Amino acid sequence: MREFIFGTDWWTDCDDLAAMRILLRAHKEGKIKLLGVGINACMEFSVPSVDGFIALEGVTDIPLGIDLKGTDFEGTHLKYQKNLAPFSVNYKKNEDAEDAVKLYRRLLRDCEGKVEIVEVGFLQVFAELLLSKPDEISEKTGLELVREKVKKVWVMAGKWDEQGGKEHNFCNNHRSRTGGEIFCRLCPVSVTFLGFEAGENVISGNELSDDDFLYKSFCDHGSSKGRCSWDPLTALLAVTGDEKSAGYDYVQGRASVDEIGGRNYFTADEKGPHRYVIPLYDSKYYQDKINEIIN
Repeated sequence: MREFIFGTDWWTDCDDLAAMRILLRAHKEGKIKLLGVGINACMEFSVPSVDGFIALEGVTDIPLGIDLKGTDFEGTHLKYQKNLAPFSVNYKKNEDAEDAVKLYRRLLRDCEGKVEIVEVGFLQVFAELLLSKPDEISEKTGLELVREKVKKVWVMAGKWDEQGGKEHNFCNNHRSRTGGEIFCRLCPVSVTFLGFEAGENVISGNELSDDDFLYKSFCDHGSSKGRCSWDPLTALLAVTGDEKSAGYDYVQGRASVDEIGGRNYFTADEKGPHRYVIPLYDSKYYQDKINEIIN
């Protein structure tokens, strides 16, 4: 069975929640095994709200990690997090969760085969993982653990329809810019990016029932008529496991991020380690795919 780690900002937007539902439903159906969730932004109810959402989905054994330093990203939406937090089973406050880098290191150490990682938020946790030194968890560096234990990384970040594009997950602040630069430069395994342009016009969550807690969270966010689908598209792409089968063409090459301004660049190279996807169909095709799963 394919095994996954999920990295999310779970921050000011609600598309992370739709992505989480896609992964959890695949987990419950036995299509994948979700090993853990790393939260790369920190608000008052981050950990309890993630755990509450997972519990409402009928799962209670997914370990969480968080970057407690990640409080410097802009944004103030707290309502859906506050409303989900009381449903938490395992965590009452952010400090109850493991440090996100340590969680990644432990999960990679313990996995028997190779895992896939889905990242839909800021990349400073993954960057810190790559830079991490041997410790009480493993005698290997983070770079060695990723090289040996990670098969593929699926990332929502970047704006790839232009050189020097700017997108939130790369350019939000110094930590996200530096994290993106380090990730693109050092990640030793294959990476597929889904960019801003691929999800901007795909609106999902617009067919949820009124009594669905995901719909209530969308309403708390102000997205009762649905939301752009950057994160659920990335989760669905990862679960599908193949760009073409998921409905995309791609460009092969090497991505880079300017750590000063957070702009992303791409050099085409058929032997490069990176890809960004280009949708093959109209927006409704992808919208229907997501809604079919999350409804």
